[in-house]
Amino acid sequence: MPEVVISIGGRQFEVACQAGEEQFLHSAAKMLDAEAQTLASQIGRIPEPRMLLMAGLMLADKTAAMEDKVRAGEEQISALQNELTALQNRPAPPPERVEVAVIPEIVTDTLAEIAARAESFAAAIEEKGQASS
Repeated sequence: MPEVVISIGGRQFEVACQAGEEQFLHSAAKMLDAEAQTLASQIGRIPEPRMLLMAGLMLADKTAAMEDKVRAGEEQISALQNELTALQNRPAPPPERVEVAVIPEIVTDTLAEIAARAESFAAAIEEKGQASS
């Protein structure tokens, strides 16, 4: 079992760990040291057991807050997955009926006749305007 020296709150500790877990131990020690340094800067020198207890409690508080956030995130993901499943399983809406107006042929013929008359009147007025000039 490897022995690792870690520093927490300016104090050195020799700790044994499983082979291959040294990096995890150093990472955990850095987190605990950060909390111990915060305590030392706020309170000053405190007895080692109390410093370790307080730093551990501060980390436990942060961990509990993160667990609450994770739990809330998991609940939100679950709700969204349920909503997505419900939407995917919902039957397709019936096709929408669209009615297109059909203009009777007599109307288009009448409009064409009116247009032809209007053009004829315009041409006649233009001829009269040119003849009087």
